[in-house]
Amino acid sequence: MSERTAPTSSHPARAAVAAFVGTTIEWFDFYVYATAAALVFGTQFFPPGTDPVVGLMASFATFSVGFFARPLGGLIFGHYGDRLGRKSALVITLLMMGVATFCVGLLPTYEQIGFFAPLLLVVLRFVQGIAVGGEWGGAVLMAVEHAPEERKTFYGSFAQLGNPAGALLATGSFSLIAAWNSEVLHDWGWRLPFLASVLLVLVGLFIRLKVEESPVFEAVQDDDAPAELPVREALRTSWRTLLLGIGILPVAVGGYYIVTTFLQGYGVTEVGISEQLILNGLSLAAFVELVATLAVSWLGDRYGTVRVVTIGLVGVMVLAIPQFLVLETGSVGLIFLALCVMRLAMAAVYGPIARVLAQMYPPRARYTSISIAYQVAGAIFGGLSPLVSTALYAATGSILPVAGLLMAMALVSIVCLANAPRYRDADLVAPARS
Repeated sequence: MSERTAPTSSHPARAAVAAFVGTTIEWFDFYVYATAAALVFGTQFFPPGTDPVVGLMASFATFSVGFFARPLGGLIFGHYGDRLGRKSALVITLLMMGVATFCVGLLPTYEQIGFFAPLLLVVLRFVQGIAVGGEWGGAVLMAVEHAPEERKTFYGSFAQLGNPAGALLATGSFSLIAAWNSEVLHDWGWRLPFLASVLLVLVGLFIRLKVEESPVFEAVQDDDAPAELPVREALRTSWRTLLLGIGILPVAVGGYYIVTTFLQGYGVTEVGISEQLILNGLSLAAFVELVATLAVSWLGDRYGTVRVVTIGLVGVMVLAIPQFLVLETGSVGLIFLALCVMRLAMAAVYGPIARVLAQMYPPRARYTSISIAYQVAGAIFGGLSPLVSTALYAATGSILPVAGLLMAMALVSIVCLANAPRYRDADLVAPARS
């Protein structure tokens, strides 16, 4: 009897590129909001005269709403994707995100409609959260499940590339507007990236509609009926693995916002660094992460995915304090270097994690399982990290507790990663060949 082989696609590269384009658009929309929350929303959507730190915390609170909506999005689209297919679920999430983001760009400010301004902002942020909650798991599975076993980390990382690519487009667009005219940015220019997102959505839909359904999903459908209630099956068969999946992700989904969104608000509001400098630095760092993600994921296939992720987590711990201290030097070179090196470590954590999570769970309820783990972690660690970090700094007047929080998150990730199960699709799906 020969070794089992997993069902794979004849077009893994096409599926990977489609995952990249789709997640880039989703994360661009998500990060445009994050950037505006750090720079603009505190003054646009809350009462005039609010203390800057309080305004920043209020702005981050609206930012957090999207994270708390993400588990619900994961459940809705996980159920749909496990029963009816990954592809159709991803088309719907892309449309939802595009409409919500476009509408944010049209919102009146607090001075124009008062309390209804932040209320509508929260509603649209909630819709964004539902969309990205369903998007990530499906995009990762489309890339990983189309790929051959020996290249799943590399192809899976294309879905992860959407994160730094979206961040690069988001911070880059704000950086260009700020360079053109900082007053315009705070007046009406912040709306332009939100409105322009509709063009990206149209491109994403065109590409996504051309991709075939996941071969692993189709193999499971041929072999067995889909789970009647995927969330019940996931909780019954994989609850321990779900907890480990959540525990693997604090740095990947929460630490990221400490080194981007919180750092951005802290650098501008408290240290006094210019918006232009911090936007340029974060744009360069996002480019470094974008380039590095494919490289570290290729290393994951060659030397071990878990090993590469662990090295990245150790790097985050080592860099946690220096990345904040260099902001106070005012040195452009040091600031850019610290931001880029941290994002290199984050690439080693985030890029290969797609394969780690995708192959922790059985295929029948895999979309639901991976979405629950990722989006619950997103709600806990991603949604609260900027808010908690701001509160820690406000309470202590020191950046060290924030760095300590990031280090503790990395330690939890390392412990859970070491105890996570690892499966091959061939062992879970394909029948043995005689």
